[in-house]
Amino acid sequence: MKEDAMKTRRIERGEKVAPGLVLTRDLGSLKKGRVLSEADVRAIDAAVWKDLDVLELEPGDVHEDSAGQRLAAAVAGEGVGVGAVDGGSFPLMARRRGLVALDTDRLAKLNLVPDLAAYAHPDGYVAVEGDIVGRVKIIPFVTREEHLRRAEETAAGGIVRVRPFIPMRAAFLVHEQIAEQALERGRRSFQEKLSFFGSRLETARAVAGNPRALSEAVDGEQRAGAQLVLLVGSRSMDPQDPVLQALDVVGARMERHGVPAYPGTLLWIAYLGDIPVLGAPSCGIFSRATSLDVVLPRLMAGDRMDAAGIAALSSGGIIAPETSYRLPPYRKGVPRGQLE
Repeated sequence: MKEDAMKTRRIERGEKVAPGLVLTRDLGSLKKGRVLSEADVRAIDAAVWKDLDVLELEPGDVHEDSAGQRLAAAVAGEGVGVGAVDGGSFPLMARRRGLVALDTDRLAKLNLVPDLAAYAHPDGYVAVEGDIVGRVKIIPFVTREEHLRRAEETAAGGIVRVRPFIPMRAAFLVHEQIAEQALERGRRSFQEKLSFFGSRLETARAVAGNPRALSEAVDGEQRAGAQLVLLVGSRSMDPQDPVLQALDVVGARMERHGVPAYPGTLLWIAYLGDIPVLGAPSCGIFSRATSLDVVLPRLMAGDRMDAAGIAALSSGGIIAPETSYRLPPYRKGVPRGQLE
C-alpha cells in the first residue's frame, strides 16, 4: 500500500537538509509534521543534533494540514464552521445554537477511507454558539490525493450540521390548586428555558380544572397565536382527567400518553393542528432535568414529535449525566437541563 511506501529518511549530521522535507521527530522548537522552510534549514544547520528523521513529499502527497483543512470543509454542513488546527486536528464549531444533525451512515463510510478520522457529538446534541461539535484529523503526516478526493466525495454537502432553533410564542396554563408563589416560580422557570431557544412566554395563568374552561383556554391560546402550549396539573393516569376531555372538545390529537423517559414519564404530547400541546402533572417538572427538557429542543427545532419519534426517546431514556448531551445548557456552571 502507498501509505507503507512513503519515503522516510534518516539524515546524519553533515548531510544536506533541504526545504520541503517533513520532520517526523521533534527537533527543539521545530515540531514533528512541520514542512521545513529555508529559515528552518538555516536554524537546523546552526543547531546541535546527531540525526534527523524526515519524510520526502512525492507527487500526489498532501500534507496533513492542507488535507485536514479540505476534509473539515467537506464535513462541515450548515451551521458548522472550521476552527484553527489544534493538536493536529481541525475542530468543527457550531456557528449557531441548535441541534446537531449527523449523517451517521456517511460518517461511518467516510471513516473507511485510509489515513483519516472524523468524529462528532451524537445526533441530537444540543449545541450553543462556539461549541466544538466534532473534529477531523489526518492520521499520518501526509496522505494521498486519491484518498482525500474519495473522502471529499463521501462528505460532499456536509455530514455534520447544526439545525437552528425556531423562535416560538408559548402559553403556560396551570389547572391545579397551586399557590400564586408556586405559579410565579413555574412561570419564571419556563420562561428561562424558552429564552434559551430564543422563544418567549406570552401567557401564564391559572385555569379552572373543568373541560369547558380548559378547552376554551387552549382554543383561545391557539387563536391568539400560541405555537406551543404547556398544561400543568394533568392527572395522566386518570381516564376522566378533564384535560383529556378538553383535548377532545378542541379537536386535538394525542400522539403519546406518557413518554419513555425518566424522570418525566407522565408527560404527554398532543397536537392541535400543527401546535404541540404538552401536559405535565405539576410545576415540579421544572425542578430538575426531565423528559420535557429532552422534548423541548426537538420541538424548538421544528420537529413534529409523533408516536414513533417519542418511542425512540427510550434509547437513553434514563435522564442522567451520562445522557445529558440531549439536554440544553440553560445556565453556565449548572448541569445540563437544570436551572440550579
